[in-house]
This record gives sequence, C-alpha cells and structure tokens, in this order.
Amino acid sequence: MDIQALKLELVKQILESESKELLDKVYYTFKREEKDFWLEMTDDQKQEVEIGRRQVKNGETEEWETVLERLSKKAS
Repeated sequence: MDIQALKLELVKQILESESKELLDKVYYTFKREEKDFWLEMTDDQKQEVEIGRRQVKNGETEEWETVLERLSKKAS
C-alpha cells in the first residue's frame, strides 16, 4: 500500500471509529511525533531559558513598555 492509500485508509477508519480509546491512542501517537523544541535547543539556549524562569519565579521582571523604552534608547 502506498503512502496516499495508507493515509486514506487511516482517515476512513478514524472517521468510522466510535472508540474513544482508539482515537485517543491515535491522537497521542501523533502528539509524540511532534518535535519538542527543547530537544533542539543548544545548551546555552536552555541555560538562558532557565535563567529567565528563575527571574520570573523571583519576581525579577519588567513591564514590556520599560524594556522597549530601554532598548529604544540603546538603538538611538
């Protein structure tokens, strides 16, 4: 069976199915196949994210307008 025929057969079976359990299995199988962006990040990028998480947890945040204003001044 070629890939297009397989896709059509799967769609047909999904549409005809009344089994919530089976449909959940199909759904979660596809979800597992989605790429996890975390796994594609470099160690440096992951470290920056963790720093940001700690800052948020510790209340070390700024309003967007403040950040934008500060960055605008640097660009001038």
